[in-house]
Amino acid sequence: MLTYSLVGYDGSDSSRRAVRFATDLARACGGRVRVVSVLQITEGSADTCALMMTDPGAGKCTRLLEEVKELVPDAASIIDAEVVRGSPGDVLLEQVRSHGIDHIVIGHTARGALARWLLGSVSGDVLQRSHVPVTVVR
Repeated sequence: MLTYSLVGYDGSDSSRRAVRFATDLARACGGRVRVVSVLQITEGSADTCALMMTDPGAGKCTRLLEEVKELVPDAASIIDAEVVRGSPGDVLLEQVRSHGIDHIVIGHTARGALARWLLGSVSGDVLQRSHVPVTVVR
């Protein structure tokens, strides 16, 4: 039985669908949902230092919680949300280890082959490295 699902959330349509799916699943199983948004900062950029010094993530976390509550207003009691800095795949897999997650739900954004090759695919990365079941929502 799935009791604690993790959703990678970036505000895209597919990540919104992933939140709704995970919430419906949690209701059916009596579980909880952890929604994580990843701030990916490119190393070595001038923006890195500025962002780290000016935005501790609290404002983004508040906005994230508000967005999620709008998506599933009747499920606030079963949802945890957090904003974390790092590489999306690494952050999501670390969340599994550190929070006892037993299921990952992630949205899939269709990109061309060149974009996938250049930028990678978070869903592909998570699918390859996860040790818990992963549901990809399109």
